[in-house]
Amino acid sequence: MFLFPGYQYRMQTIRKGRGAASNRAGRYERARPEAFDDGWGTVEDDPPPLRTTVTEEAPRHAITRNDSPDIGFDRSINPYRGCEHGCIYCYARPSHAWLGLSPGLDFESRLFAKPNAPSLLEQELARPGYRCRVLAIGTNTDAYQPIEARYEVMRGILEVLARCRHPVTITTKSALVLRDRDLLADMARDRLAHVTMSVTTLDRRLARHMEPRAATPARRLEAVAELREAGIPVAVNFAPIIPALNDHELEAVLKAARQVGAVSAGYTMLRLPLEIADLFREWLEVHAPDRAARVLSRVRDMRGGLLYKSGFHTRMKGEGPYAETIAKRFALACRRLGLERGYGALDETRFCPPGAQLQLAL
Repeated sequence: MFLFPGYQYRMQTIRKGRGAASNRAGRYERARPEAFDDGWGTVEDDPPPLRTTVTEEAPRHAITRNDSPDIGFDRSINPYRGCEHGCIYCYARPSHAWLGLSPGLDFESRLFAKPNAPSLLEQELARPGYRCRVLAIGTNTDAYQPIEARYEVMRGILEVLARCRHPVTITTKSALVLRDRDLLADMARDRLAHVTMSVTTLDRRLARHMEPRAATPARRLEAVAELREAGIPVAVNFAPIIPALNDHELEAVLKAARQVGAVSAGYTMLRLPLEIADLFREWLEVHAPDRAARVLSRVRDMRGGLLYKSGFHTRMKGEGPYAETIAKRFALACRRLGLERGYGALDETRFCPPGAQLQLAL
């Protein structure tokens, strides 16, 4: 169990239920606010509760496309911007800087919802030039974060995809995905749906500090079992692997996933692009000061002496002896447990555009 020495001493710098220790300005901001003592002693006061706010926006497109050569999909949907789960290592945090907001606390408390995403998606799927390829959801922020229970944007998206028999892969840390098992089970029968549950640790205490508003590790594994009972193929992604913090759990996480029915597995290494490097360093200083230097040293070992390198094909897995050892451990564990590596193929031939369905109904 992780004891996190020094946590009580630094408690006033951490807001309960939040991951980031600060709201440092994004890279595009000229002003960088700093706390100072005005004589009233307020700098030492506990910070006030930080409430989550949600702004509805109306984007012009639902589908986002990419041409990255090391990603197994070329299109995705993000029902929300920002993520209340508050995972300190989240590589989507820097995207909040585009909005003039902080990748720190703003990212996990100032959220944006896209209620019109389902209708936009239906319009895009109906276009004559659309060619069906697997859609990935949850690759940026989690579509099943807490506000989805109220907005149900993801539910609407799945209803469109189910009607059109369009294949989809979902990555999440939330048991809320079980709400949609009816749609997912129907699609899975035709090889149209696949779920990946991200499990970073089995240590409940570590998860509470690292991913404060995501489901507990035990609840995620329970969700894997329930999805499998519904006939939905599920993978577990051990992600990210953080050197000297959770890397020793690799085999245990994969074993636990296999025991509850996961059919395949994957992993990624910790990535610290842009503002995440400083945010993660702050988190280490608060929650794991005794191992902070060791963690960052090993990160540099697998990133060519830097905290991050963005090169394709190595950014997800790292390079060097440490990264090679992790790759060998992962491969060996998968063979021993009978887990497939990767996330399986879905059927792209069943797609039926919205307009075509209407004509059939007539």
